[in-house]
Amino acid sequence: MWRIWAKETVVGIEVWRVLLFFGIVLVSLAVGRLAQYFMSVSVKRARTDRKTLVVVILEALARPAMFVACTVGWRLGVTALGDISKGVGDVVSTISAVLTAAAIGYTFYRLVDVVDYYLTRFAKSTESKVDDMLVPLVGKSVRVTVLVLVIIDVIQTLSTKPVTSILAGLGVGGLAIALAGQDTIKNFFGSIVIVADKPFEIGDRIVIDGHDGPVESVGFRSTKIRTLAGHLVTVPNAEIVNKTVQNIGKRPYIKRVMNVTVTYDTAPEKMQRAVDIISEILVGHEGMSPDSPPRVFFSDFNDWSLNILVIYWYYPPDYWKYMEFSAKVNMQILERFNEEGIEFAFPTQTICMADTA
Repeated sequence: MWRIWAKETVVGIEVWRVLLFFGIVLVSLAVGRLAQYFMSVSVKRARTDRKTLVVVILEALARPAMFVACTVGWRLGVTALGDISKGVGDVVSTISAVLTAAAIGYTFYRLVDVVDYYLTRFAKSTESKVDDMLVPLVGKSVRVTVLVLVIIDVIQTLSTKPVTSILAGLGVGGLAIALAGQDTIKNFFGSIVIVADKPFEIGDRIVIDGHDGPVESVGFRSTKIRTLAGHLVTVPNAEIVNKTVQNIGKRPYIKRVMNVTVTYDTAPEKMQRAVDIISEILVGHEGMSPDSPPRVFFSDFNDWSLNILVIYWYYPPDYWKYMEFSAKVNMQILERFNEEGIEFAFPTQTICMADTA
């Protein structure tokens, strides 16, 4: 009975061969799943704060393991089918070619992580931050290249046309896509301009369109900024290259312009003393550059006060240290003015009431 049933055919192929084909595919899937599991377990056991090359490779190969095993099982199973008709053979051969191209492409796509790993290590070993922007762009470019090559190979397999004809067709199609995706193309060239012109680097604090914060990443389409409030803002690169970007991270110092106001009944001698006190507090101050000494002037007669203009520069531009120093300056001015009996002014109005009786 088994022999009679086994001699039955499915699309011209003996049943036992079809069963053997599916058995090989199922076994290959099981092997792929086991390989994926062991690689994932190995990655978890070797997980550290700093990734190693082995961990990166295992992570990259774990995802395509099932697909690659299925493809290998398919090709081995096809050999078990023996002699098959031309029509069925063409279909099976085409599927095999497509699966092989996709499996190889997916594997190389994932292995780009190894390239990212080496480039990231190199970028961290250099002082320049320009390569920090280039690393993600290079990785994305390689992935896009792999994806395009796989698509071309699959199209060639399915259409049986030479590569030159496919490229010509892609050229016409690319023109239509370019017209439809002008904004995307603008953003892509915007990313190239940003890398070439270097208006900012990763980690620089910038201000654009009212968004103030450090740059987290620069991609093909957009630049991501983490605002001081903690929000993540995505700005298209095409807009960045056409707008004014204020790079606070590149400032050589922090400049403070302060107005100290005293009352109008302050005597000239006390006014001069107020100017001298502030000058004494700031002379040779912390963070001062010899080329930029502090400036203190009796500058204006305001509507309700006498104004002392104070300007000083703080090096290097460490914002929190600058704030600590400014707090000390404010406290010393307050203490010294109180000791000298110099009164601070605040907005006041004097209203005269006329007696009309």
